[in-house]
Amino acid sequence: METINIRYLFRLPDKRQEIIDLHLDARTLDLMNAFPEGLPSWTDLDFHQCPNCPLKVEENPYCPVAVHFVKLLETFESLLSHDTVQVDIITSQRVVSKETSAQKGVSSLMGLIMATSGCPHTAFLKPMARFHLPFADSQETVYRATSMYLLAQYFLRKEGKEADMEMNVLKKIYSNVQIVNEAMASRLRAITEEDVALNALVILDVFAQAVPFVVEGSLEEIRYLFEPYFKS
Repeated sequence: METINIRYLFRLPDKRQEIIDLHLDARTLDLMNAFPEGLPSWTDLDFHQCPNCPLKVEENPYCPVAVHFVKLLETFESLLSHDTVQVDIITSQRVVSKETSAQKGVSSLMGLIMATSGCPHTAFLKPMARFHLPFADSQETVYRATSMYLLAQYFLRKEGKEADMEMNVLKKIYSNVQIVNEAMASRLRAITEEDVALNALVILDVFAQAVPFVVEGSLEEIRYLFEPYFKS
């Protein structure tokens, strides 16, 4: 099976290095990493389950996001949110390096895990995971999210289906993602006092909130980038 491999290498303040390798199915973009043995009870689907979750305990006993967060929480349990870390993200195409806060480094990794975890609500973000851009700011995230969505509408139209050029469904997608973020934060608060994971989720949620807001208020602030198209 062909895979896409992404390595996150963290250099921590105490000089330790921590590596988390993610292996994605190249076709489905599903995260292929094996579940840890002896999953803790907080990974059960019905433990602080998202109110909008379409999964059933009988078919999916574990939350797909939570099971992939187990190693992440164990790896970074000693970190504080504002600890300075060096993060290298290594793919077959490039290496991205940044000295940043622990919460921002973990947030970038969390976002990638959530999109590819198997959660039905975050699955719409898989194209962004395929073309992963670590440490994207809010404007980059909005540009990528709207571009991704409009390309999806192009493919839908090619199949004879109705295209949502007003991006109404995109707003609904991100509304659901916000609910997932909030419920996942509640899940983590119930089992840990670590602030790095919780604050990393807060960063993700800020971006999730930005997308519907910008779509609702129009994308006029980046319209100037497309001036050559208006002149042709």
